[in-house]
Amino acid sequence: MHLPTKLFMTGNKILQITAIDVNRETYEIGLPIIKKAGVDHKINFIESEALSVLDQLLKDSENEGSFDYAFVDADKDNYCNYHERLMKLLKVGGIAVYDNTLWGGTVAVPEEQVPDHFRGSSRQAILDLNRSLADDPRVQLSHVALGDGITICRRIF
Repeated sequence: MHLPTKLFMTGNKILQITAIDVNRETYEIGLPIIKKAGVDHKINFIESEALSVLDQLLKDSENEGSFDYAFVDADKDNYCNYHERLMKLLKVGGIAVYDNTLWGGTVAVPEEQVPDHFRGSSRQAILDLNRSLADDPRVQLSHVALGDGITICRRIF
């Protein structure tokens, strides 16, 4: 099953938002509100898989350390890959937020107690991400048990 990519980043390029999603329809749901707020000119929507866009952004050295914030709600199997790229794109003090890091609460229970619908590569990817973030000296972490859990990472170097 392919999950949509939702990655939003803000950077210092005239306070612009880069929004990446494989499905333009998702973006267009909020477009009337964005237009009513008069900020549609500040949003750079890119219809694509996020990894290729992040790689493209990293080809321009001016993008390194230029983003303030990133929100990731995308294919869970690539969360660790997103994180590595975001650590290069985010400035020191920048924030990366990862959605669904509790994975229905199953990250805290033994495998044999995990309901079948929560098992699989996405659960393992979330477990790997959580371990990786806990061991990453470049970030300070805060976890919020809101919804399915969000992890907030502040880049400290």
